[in-house]
Amino acid sequence: MRIGLLTEGGYPYVSGDARLWCDRLVRGLGQHDFHIYALSRSERQEDEGWIPLPPQVGRVRTAPLWTADDDGVGYGRRARRRFAECYGELAAAVCAGDGSGDDGAGVADRFGAALYGLAELARDEGGGLVGALRSEAAVRVLEGACRAPGALRAARDARVPDLLAVAAQLERTLRPLSLDWYEEEDALGSVDLCHATSGGAAALTGLLARHFSGVPLLVTEYGVQLRAHYLGARGSHGARGSHGAPGSREASPSARALLAAFHGRLAAEAYRQAALITPGNTHARRWQERCGADRAKLRTVYPGMDASRFSEVGERAECADPDTLVWVGRIEPAKDLFSLLHAFAAIRQERPKARLRIVGAPAEGPDGATYLAQCKALAAQLFPDEGQDVSAAGANPVSFAEIGGPEAPSLAEAYGAGAVVVLSSVVEGFPISLVEAMFSGRATVSTDVGAVVEIIGGTGLVVPSRNPRALAEACVALLRDPERRERLGAAARARALELFTVEQNITAFHSIYMEIISRCPVRRVAVGDTGEPLLFAVPAEAHVPGRWAERGTRLAAADGALKRAADGAPRWAAGPPVRGVASDTGTEPMPAGEGAR
Repeated sequence: MRIGLLTEGGYPYVSGDARLWCDRLVRGLGQHDFHIYALSRSERQEDEGWIPLPPQVGRVRTAPLWTADDDGVGYGRRARRRFAECYGELAAAVCAGDGSGDDGAGVADRFGAALYGLAELARDEGGGLVGALRSEAAVRVLEGACRAPGALRAARDARVPDLLAVAAQLERTLRPLSLDWYEEEDALGSVDLCHATSGGAAALTGLLARHFSGVPLLVTEYGVQLRAHYLGARGSHGARGSHGAPGSREASPSARALLAAFHGRLAAEAYRQAALITPGNTHARRWQERCGADRAKLRTVYPGMDASRFSEVGERAECADPDTLVWVGRIEPAKDLFSLLHAFAAIRQERPKARLRIVGAPAEGPDGATYLAQCKALAAQLFPDEGQDVSAAGANPVSFAEIGGPEAPSLAEAYGAGAVVVLSSVVEGFPISLVEAMFSGRATVSTDVGAVVEIIGGTGLVVPSRNPRALAEACVALLRDPERRERLGAAARARALELFTVEQNITAFHSIYMEIISRCPVRRVAVGDTGEPLLFAVPAEAHVPGRWAERGTRLAAADGALKRAADGAPRWAAGPPVRGVASDTGTEPMPAGEGAR
């Protein structure tokens, strides 16, 4: 099977989202051929290069989302009118609603028709849409949709700067419309299945492959991008939030509403056209259903993680210090370390020997470094008489360290250094650090956010977020009861090994690939190196009249190819000569005298 793996800002680049699980998936399914189609997010990401690729990766094609030169395509009057009509329909569908609910199939149909109309325009004109989407005409069309009767109130309030910001973001997300990936013989049109590893632009690439070549689409989301827009992910010019979606926290309410509506419509179209959808957890699944995903298409597949790194720590019940709490993660405001530090101050009143180890690096950018400095200042303020050096273990009960340093040589040793692992976040999707703590056999105390309850499954304590008192009481309860800690840690490790390993992830996706191919084979003739159809490529049931041979889609090229096979191939291989065209199940009989159309 040939899989087109569609990524945005991740695999095969050295840095980015979903890099590890994509690499493990490709390496674990060596029986399939993978073609990688990657959209990069930044010049830095491209400069860092790719990770080493296994031999089953037959091809890699990349395109940048962070920059696009004007293609210089000059549209004539008819093409300009066609662009204005399609873009106007797209903008009208966006302004008609936020895309997060089922407010009628009509608007969804309009959005999809406009999207594919723009793609067909780019194909017919032999160039991209970059210049057209950036043009003043596009902004005027968007303004007209915002001012139309029945438009969103936020759209009616949009001003010229808002319209410019929204138009720029739409152009960025719609760049896959201009790519030449879809109809070439050795490009996406030749794969058996497209697997989009995220929503947004990656899923849009799969939608176009499905539209132009009938390739079935699988959409996997471990973090729903629309959720990131509602949370106000930072960076209106390409910076990403924790879930990989371009955000607009600095934009106006009108711009944020319009962008959320657009991404909601795009997500709904991807869910509608996908053969199957695989959320990474129930939390993501609820967001997908809110966007209109059909429950019958949903298959929850948990992320696959390497459990072997934590085997030694997980199989060892004792910990380095039974009075130590450990926090591991990326240091940023969403992790709410302020509440954790205040909770720890209360813990010290009950357990004077307690220590807190915070292990992790600050998030990228100046905000991460600023937040880390604020956390260190708060720790020094809360514990003023117990040592001022909070960068390393010493008199101060709070220490800050990074993986690879003397205090935390490896991730497994960081988890093994404490009796209880704490997660204090106010926003999470699928917290990887929690699963790692479970692999390490550690009892956990977590805030009730994202998929935490689903991950824990009763093997740890869960408290409300932004509640230092509840967090402190749960930690004290476990610090006082070593037998309970051991029971919870053992149960957590058993649960993680059952649900969250690489092996279960690979097995699940292999089954899903086979299910999709069995129900949605690509409409094309399988040919060999000589250009002749492969023997046994046409299943026997294709010759049986009725529902076995789908009527409707007729590929002209297949007619001649199958005729050559009938004339030249051995009769035991090709079967009786049957003129026809390729369909989902093989060949559809064609009435005598009817030629290719």
